[in-house]
Amino acid sequence: IPGAGGYYDPKELSGVGSVTAAMMREGTTSKSTLQIAEQLETLASTVTVSTGTASIDASVFGSSLTEHFDATLGLAADILLNPTFPDDELTRYKERTRAGLIQQRSSPGFLANEMFSRVVYGDHPASRISITAPVLDKLNRTKLADFHRDRHIPHHAVLAIAGDISLTEARKVVDARLAAWKKRGTAAPLIEDPPAIGAGKIYFIARPNSVQTNFIVGTQGINRTAPDYDIVQVMNQVLGGGPTGRLFIILREEKGYTYGAYSGLSAGRFRGSWSANTEVRTDVTEAAFRDLMIQVARMRDEPVPEQEFQDQKRGMVASFALSLESPQSVLQSHITRWLYKLPADYFDRYPERIAAVTQAQVQEAAKKYLTQNRLQNIAVGDPKIGDTMKQFGTVETYDTEGKMIGR
Repeated sequence: IPGAGGYYDPKELSGVGSVTAAMMREGTTSKSTLQIAEQLETLASTVTVSTGTASIDASVFGSSLTEHFDATLGLAADILLNPTFPDDELTRYKERTRAGLIQQRSSPGFLANEMFSRVVYGDHPASRISITAPVLDKLNRTKLADFHRDRHIPHHAVLAIAGDISLTEARKVVDARLAAWKKRGTAAPLIEDPPAIGAGKIYFIARPNSVQTNFIVGTQGINRTAPDYDIVQVMNQVLGGGPTGRLFIILREEKGYTYGAYSGLSAGRFRGSWSANTEVRTDVTEAAFRDLMIQVARMRDEPVPEQEFQDQKRGMVASFALSLESPQSVLQSHITRWLYKLPADYFDRYPERIAAVTQAQVQEAAKKYLTQNRLQNIAVGDPKIGDTMKQFGTVETYDTEGKMIGR
């Protein structure tokens, strides 16, 4: 459901979209949360509603035995159309969430991701990664109902079904179950890119008594329809897209700094990000960060050797082929094609496109996107490593609440 994600939360209520989605299953005009759970258990079905704090869309996902498709879709439709957001369930949700908010600030991984999103996206909605306690306190049944009424609408939504059912049969059930979901002529929701990223810095979060250092190195990237999307995907795969990537092999297998080191690409309808991350022992902080940056520089400075390059591309194609065994993956591919208006044969030609990517293209992409002055470097660890990081560039130091405490 485009327009129903946390991207569209009012700034003063950042998080209302994700809470609305989470609460929709907690009761409808005809069923309590307990009755919904009991019916799902009886049917051996699932129905969930979700969105992220920075997501453009909200999603209703369900699965069932084919024979229970009608009943499961009927329950999903009730949850989608008729949520009541009961006060007692909202109170319980708030209590659980408050405890989680306290706990997450003790997580170095959360602190690193929070700072990375803030640095890379600025005030853009993509910078949101969690609701805050003050916003949680403001939310009530009326605010959730208002967001649901205004945002969970059918105007630009898509319904995708995968299973042992014909289009005619599926349409008959959908038309019956969702007949009350009426359009009102609402315009498509607007989407904007984040502001251009600033010069690269090191952002250090001092976490007393940490026994490890968490790193994120990254920058703004591309959107999903960028012409060089496949090229950047191959670049990322070589550098850290899995246990065969350079970061994993060097930092874990060869140096023993960490249990894992990876990189990833986030590309949606606005300009996303590329990042690499790892967690290392405090005593190897300097060496690990230096080796991570050496591997990033190698992508810019050297063409990937032929054998390594072909192995990584074959791995990508093999992984894609394996994903076709999953109905949910196939379904998601069709939704992706619809969301981004991709050609009908887009996924049919995936192996062909990956095979066509060259070493020169990957090196050029690394030079374009992974230049030193664009990289934002986040480190979370014991205060004593702050001075260690200064040898790598300008350092801004923060406490675990996100407040700057030094330069």
